[in-house]
Amino acid sequence: MKTRAFTLIELLVVIAIIAVLMAILMPALSRARDQAKAIHCVHNIKTMSFSWMLYKDDNDDRLVGGMPGRTVDAWMFGPRGNDPDHLEQCKEGIRHGKLYEYVKNVDVYRCPSDDRDSRAGMYTFGSFSIAGGMNGEELEWSNRHLIKYSEIKKPAESLVFVEEIDPRGWNLGSWVVSKDFGNNWIDPLAIWHSKNRGTLGFADGSANMHTWVNKGTIDIAMRAAWGDQSTFDFTPPPDERDDLRYMQKRYIVLPKPRQ
Repeated sequence: MKTRAFTLIELLVVIAIIAVLMAILMPALSRARDQAKAIHCVHNIKTMSFSWMLYKDDNDDRLVGGMPGRTVDAWMFGPRGNDPDHLEQCKEGIRHGKLYEYVKNVDVYRCPSDDRDSRAGMYTFGSFSIAGGMNGEELEWSNRHLIKYSEIKKPAESLVFVEEIDPRGWNLGSWVVSKDFGNNWIDPLAIWHSKNRGTLGFADGSANMHTWVNKGTIDIAMRAAWGDQSTFDFTPPPDERDDLRYMQKRYIVLPKPRQ
């Protein structure tokens, strides 16, 4: 039986139909991929939060050190070792931290959407920091840091882990926001998910994906991801402080001492 070949017009029609289908499907596939990474990121912070709680259970209610490499009880350290692969040095620093014996997997310290390792000068592996009030940098800023878990009055509303972007190459310290004076924070909040969402972990072991609403929050995050160090210390303009207020409310420090 003689078969009939496709004409050029028919082939072009088929190609056009395939192109239309791809245009329809690709955004949906991209959203599904982003959602899967977001779920993975939330799971990672839940694992970190659970490990954070196990540490205090094993250490007389004391919180793990929240400043990477600056105290002997630090939850993680900066890049270590002589491996020519800088990312492997970052992983080695994580393995030396006090939480690693509970986590036992360096990949948990990373958001799967964090792509800074693909950019020149940005070699960070870990995507999260501990809030400065949780035995972190408030030791140096105000000396109002919490040391014991029992000092946390509302664990479900108290920030522990923050997905953030330190533009200096890796997340060197704690994440800090002005609590009772000033209106700034140190290190941009990450927006790896849908270009406006980041993951947060709390002292009750919970984690969620939060949507940032202010343009300035999103703009500096995008610049920081490329290593723009002018984003390190950010004061939102007066008409863009919804994100700032949200974080200030959940950033816990000890009360000011009575005068």
